[in-house]
Amino acid sequence: MALSVPGYSPSFKRPPETLRLRRKRARSRGAPSRPEPAPRRAALEAGLPLRPFPAAAAAGRGGGPAAAPRNPFARLDNRPRAAAEPPEEPARGQQEAPGPLLGANQENDLPREEKFPEGTAAPESLQTPHVSSSESDILSSGSTELPVDWSIKTRLLFTSSQPFTWADHLKAQEEAQGVVQHCRATEVTLPPSIQDPKLCTELRCAFQQSLVYWLHPAFPWLPLFPRIGADRKMAGKASPWSADEALQDILMSDWSVSFTSLYNLLKTKLCPYFYVCTYQFTILFRAAGLAGNDVITALISPTTRGLREAMKNEGIEFSLPLIKENGQEKKASRTSLGHEEEQAMSDEDEEESFSWLEEMGVQDKIKKPDILSIRLRKEKHEVQMDHRPESVVLVKGMNTFTLLNFLINCKSLIATSGPQAGLPPTLLSPIAFRGATMQMLKARSVNVKTQALSGYKDQFSLEITGPVMPHSLHSVTMLLKSSQSGSFSAGLYTHEPTAVFNICPPVTEVQDKETVHEELANCGLHPKTLDQLSQTPVLGKSSLRHVKMSDYIYNWRS
Repeated sequence: MALSVPGYSPSFKRPPETLRLRRKRARSRGAPSRPEPAPRRAALEAGLPLRPFPAAAAAGRGGGPAAAPRNPFARLDNRPRAAAEPPEEPARGQQEAPGPLLGANQENDLPREEKFPEGTAAPESLQTPHVSSSESDILSSGSTELPVDWSIKTRLLFTSSQPFTWADHLKAQEEAQGVVQHCRATEVTLPPSIQDPKLCTELRCAFQQSLVYWLHPAFPWLPLFPRIGADRKMAGKASPWSADEALQDILMSDWSVSFTSLYNLLKTKLCPYFYVCTYQFTILFRAAGLAGNDVITALISPTTRGLREAMKNEGIEFSLPLIKENGQEKKASRTSLGHEEEQAMSDEDEEESFSWLEEMGVQDKIKKPDILSIRLRKEKHEVQMDHRPESVVLVKGMNTFTLLNFLINCKSLIATSGPQAGLPPTLLSPIAFRGATMQMLKARSVNVKTQALSGYKDQFSLEITGPVMPHSLHSVTMLLKSSQSGSFSAGLYTHEPTAVFNICPPVTEVQDKETVHEELANCGLHPKTLDQLSQTPVLGKSSLRHVKMSDYIYNWRS
């Protein structure tokens, strides 16, 4: 005999009928007020202003057509509210009808062309995800100057409430004047605030001056920066030197002359710094007096064990600043002779370590690992840091000249296959040198729409692309300080292999700022830029990612 189960429906094979009956009974009883879901009840108790359900909104409008269903993925408090607006606690049974303000789900109903027209870039605040202070490495508390950043930026995106129209469509005379100011290292001083930047000729000429950089080699159809991971961008481009050894020798000979010219300028303090960008690593050469050092320094990143061994064999003394051993920096100043002796001693130790097998008489039954495997296992920690920021190498003093000769004669400096085969490394410099080509960073200003309390407002942005070196970043921020009345924000996009150049190398002797300015007075940089580059780096392995200026005070995140 079957037992009767409460709530059991004999027509379980057709559950839709049961659901229809339940809905019909609910309507016949007069549908009571809809209970509030648990999340809405919690939000109401917290005092958050919530949007009404579609049915309630329709009833408030006099029983018109049903409103669009609410976006279930939108947050509960999706009504734009001013920061100073105090939260009001509405009654449980009554909710305000949505006003003319756009909510998060209503914004999605607008056509895309109204929000971001085709061909315009969204502002940095909309393109990049917000990073909380806990996720950032360093968060500043406010300063009148930015810390020095020795990394190369690939893109800068400035946003402001004031337009950047002054940076567009420079006149022929202004463009020529900016180039002349760069070549003559003319110092330009602007007032703290410019009333009408578009009519300020000095500002426009100084902006053109800050966009100039020097490059070798230069091929208009081939992007020569960045070089690390650029095979996909270079694929399919014409490279007549890839299969012509004679042409490769000519290119390399010309490159060696340019490289030597740059080093001589650096040695005489007529060039503050320059970069050597290969397809595997990047080198930063800095003149004496910059970054707190009184000698020429060179940072190489990332490196491999093979490159470090080759530098040791050439007698180049270097250190690994991020690899410490026994509380002191790990020095790698062994000569090739000492290295060979150490290897021979290690080989003898390995042979002696397996002598106990012969004593037991089982040396033929057990397969001994070969010497190469044992050596690789012992040096596993050195191999593991290859291609990582921790593999950065620091070369100081006269060893940089030995490094120069090593790089000129190094066969592995140039790729032997792929799109970069036979192409010499890229030389980047803030000043002119022998064989260099003048290049300009690309700048364009756009106007986009952003959500505001009363709907949408204009957001002005200025985008600069190309190899943005430290002096250009500082020069542009100084100009924007005057043109935007001390209020703007910037998103900085770093070429990651160069971020480690911000480490603080061991400082032998801290020079006085006045002495540095006197010795590097003719290096072609603005005195304020030179003052910043002479500071000791504080960013470590990170770099500037976001900068915001408000009332002439910088706040930055790395």
